[in-house]
Amino acid sequence: MPAAGAVVEVGQARRSLVTGAASGIGRALVAALAGTGDRVLATDIDSDALERTAADDGWSPQIERLRLDVREAAGWDTAVAEAERLWGGLDVVANVAGMLRPAELHAVTDADIELHLDVNVRGVVLGSRAAARHMRPRGTGHIVNVASLAGMAPIPGISLYSASKYAVRGFSLAIADELRPHGVAVTVLCPDAVRTPMLDLQVDYPEAALTFTAPRFLDADDIADMIVDRILPRRPLLVAVPRSRGLLARFADCFPAAQRPLAGLLRRFGRRRQRTFERDRPTGDRGRRD
Repeated sequence: MPAAGAVVEVGQARRSLVTGAASGIGRALVAALAGTGDRVLATDIDSDALERTAADDGWSPQIERLRLDVREAAGWDTAVAEAERLWGGLDVVANVAGMLRPAELHAVTDADIELHLDVNVRGVVLGSRAAARHMRPRGTGHIVNVASLAGMAPIPGISLYSASKYAVRGFSLAIADELRPHGVAVTVLCPDAVRTPMLDLQVDYPEAALTFTAPRFLDADDIADMIVDRILPRRPLLVAVPRSRGLLARFADCFPAAQRPLAGLLRRFGRRRQRTFERDRPTGDRGRRD
């Protein structure tokens, strides 16, 4: 058993579980981890999409696949047990799976509320708990929870998503202090808008205009590489990407009324970006699931 607080050495194959692996950041992260020689348990609620991604990306045998509904505690127990059966344990659990449906509050449905809280919050809580129960007795491990800059600054038009990501950030910061004495690191990652199916689906929703105010959109590969090259070796508590937008988000969070005079201008700018996004995005990104 590793010593308390032990970190997997560079060059040593990690054993990782990734949720939301059929598309977006999860898909890119699986490829990035496997590219370093790591063993990966790629999970997704859509097993057919997971198999298509495995075929399209030419996943190697070191990438195992498993259907996982992150909202179900029993599914998490099965996933951790499978990792133990395959490799004797897990070094990394990356809670990437998430969902978003733009809507202003008056148009929010009961299903919208349930899905945002169940997938984005309950899924991360259950995944983190399963990881903690597995890693804490071993004195080592790393939980990476993907939130968003929408979890650092309130975003009108996607209020449910913003609320759920605030919850992920707060939850992650709290459990980090619980688990640090036991050698388990927790990192919460808050990226700006990323070119994924989740961004694609917001194009036709004027209420999501503020999502499109970023100077440039990040790529899923950018986030995956940051996790592999920076977050896993350094084990930081919170990472906001890009840093400049993270500082703006912190300001907006501390002084929410201060951003109101700019809201109309930003919304108009975002709407213009939305109109050009469909034309400019790579063809290969169109039509994928979120």
